[in-house]
Order: sequence, then C-alpha cells, then structure tokens
Amino acid sequence: MRPARIDALIDLAYGALIFISIALIATLDLRIGLTFGLGVFASYILHVVWKMARFDPDWMTTSVKETVEESVEESVGQTVEQQVEQTVTDTVEETVNSTVEETVSSTVEETVSDTVEETVEQTVGDQLDEVQAQVESVDERVDRRPREDEIEDLLEESTEGEEVEN
Repeated sequence: MRPARIDALIDLAYGALIFISIALIATLDLRIGLTFGLGVFASYILHVVWKMARFDPDWMTTSVKETVEESVEESVGQTVEQQVEQTVTDTVEETVNSTVEETVSSTVEETVSDTVEETVEQTVGDQLDEVQAQVESVDERVDRRPREDEIEDLLEESTEGEEVEN
C-alpha cells in the first residue's frame, strides 16, 4: 500500500471515532461520551504531529525558531526604544539647558549693560543740565550782587555825598 492511502484511511478512522464519541454523548451518559471524545481528540492531535514531523522534520524547529525570533525582536525593540528615548531626552535636555543658559546670560548681560548705560547717561546728562542751569543762575545772582570794590566805592560815594551835604 501507498503511504498516502494509509494516511487517508487513518484520517477516516479518526473521523469515525469522533463521530462515535458524538453519538455516545447523545445517547449514553455525557461523561462517558466526553471522555471517549477527548481521548480520540488527543490521539488525533498526536497523529497529526507525527504526520507533520514525518513529512517535514524541521517544522517544529522552524516554528520554535520563529516564535523565539518574534519574542526576541519585540523585547529588544522595546528595550532599544526605551534606551534611545531616554538617551535622546537626557541629551536634548542638557543641550537645551546649556544653550538657553548661555544665550539668556549673554543676552541679559548685553541688554542690562546697554539699558543701564543709556539710563545712566540720560539721567546723568539731565541732572548735569539741571545742575549747570542752577550753577548759571547762582552765577547770575552772584554777578548781580555788588562786589567788594563796588561796595567800597558806593560807601565812599555815599560818605562823600553826606560830607558834602553836611
């Protein structure tokens, strides 16, 4: 007999046994039918595994290899993703912090320096103008006052004028 014909007959026999287990469940006690059916089903699974191993001996190795590859790819992918994300986050944070700190520091220094310089120049200039105006007004007042020699002349004139009148 040919192996393919034997396999077909075995498959038909398993089918008949499964049909008998269904009939036992329907006619007799449920537990007896289920027990018989589970036994037939378990032996059929063993038969299918044996048949697959006979036609393709590497199928189990290939299946396990694929499963392991998938799980390794997934776990490595997640680990690498987390590590890269953490590294990028840390690097970007450090770079941004240092760049912002340098930029803000230099900008603030320049701005404050320029602003203070302008404000001081303007304030000092305004105050200098005010002080200069006050000094000029004081000078004018001082110039309007009679000087010592003028006072002496006036005194002499007034004393001479009084002497002449007397």
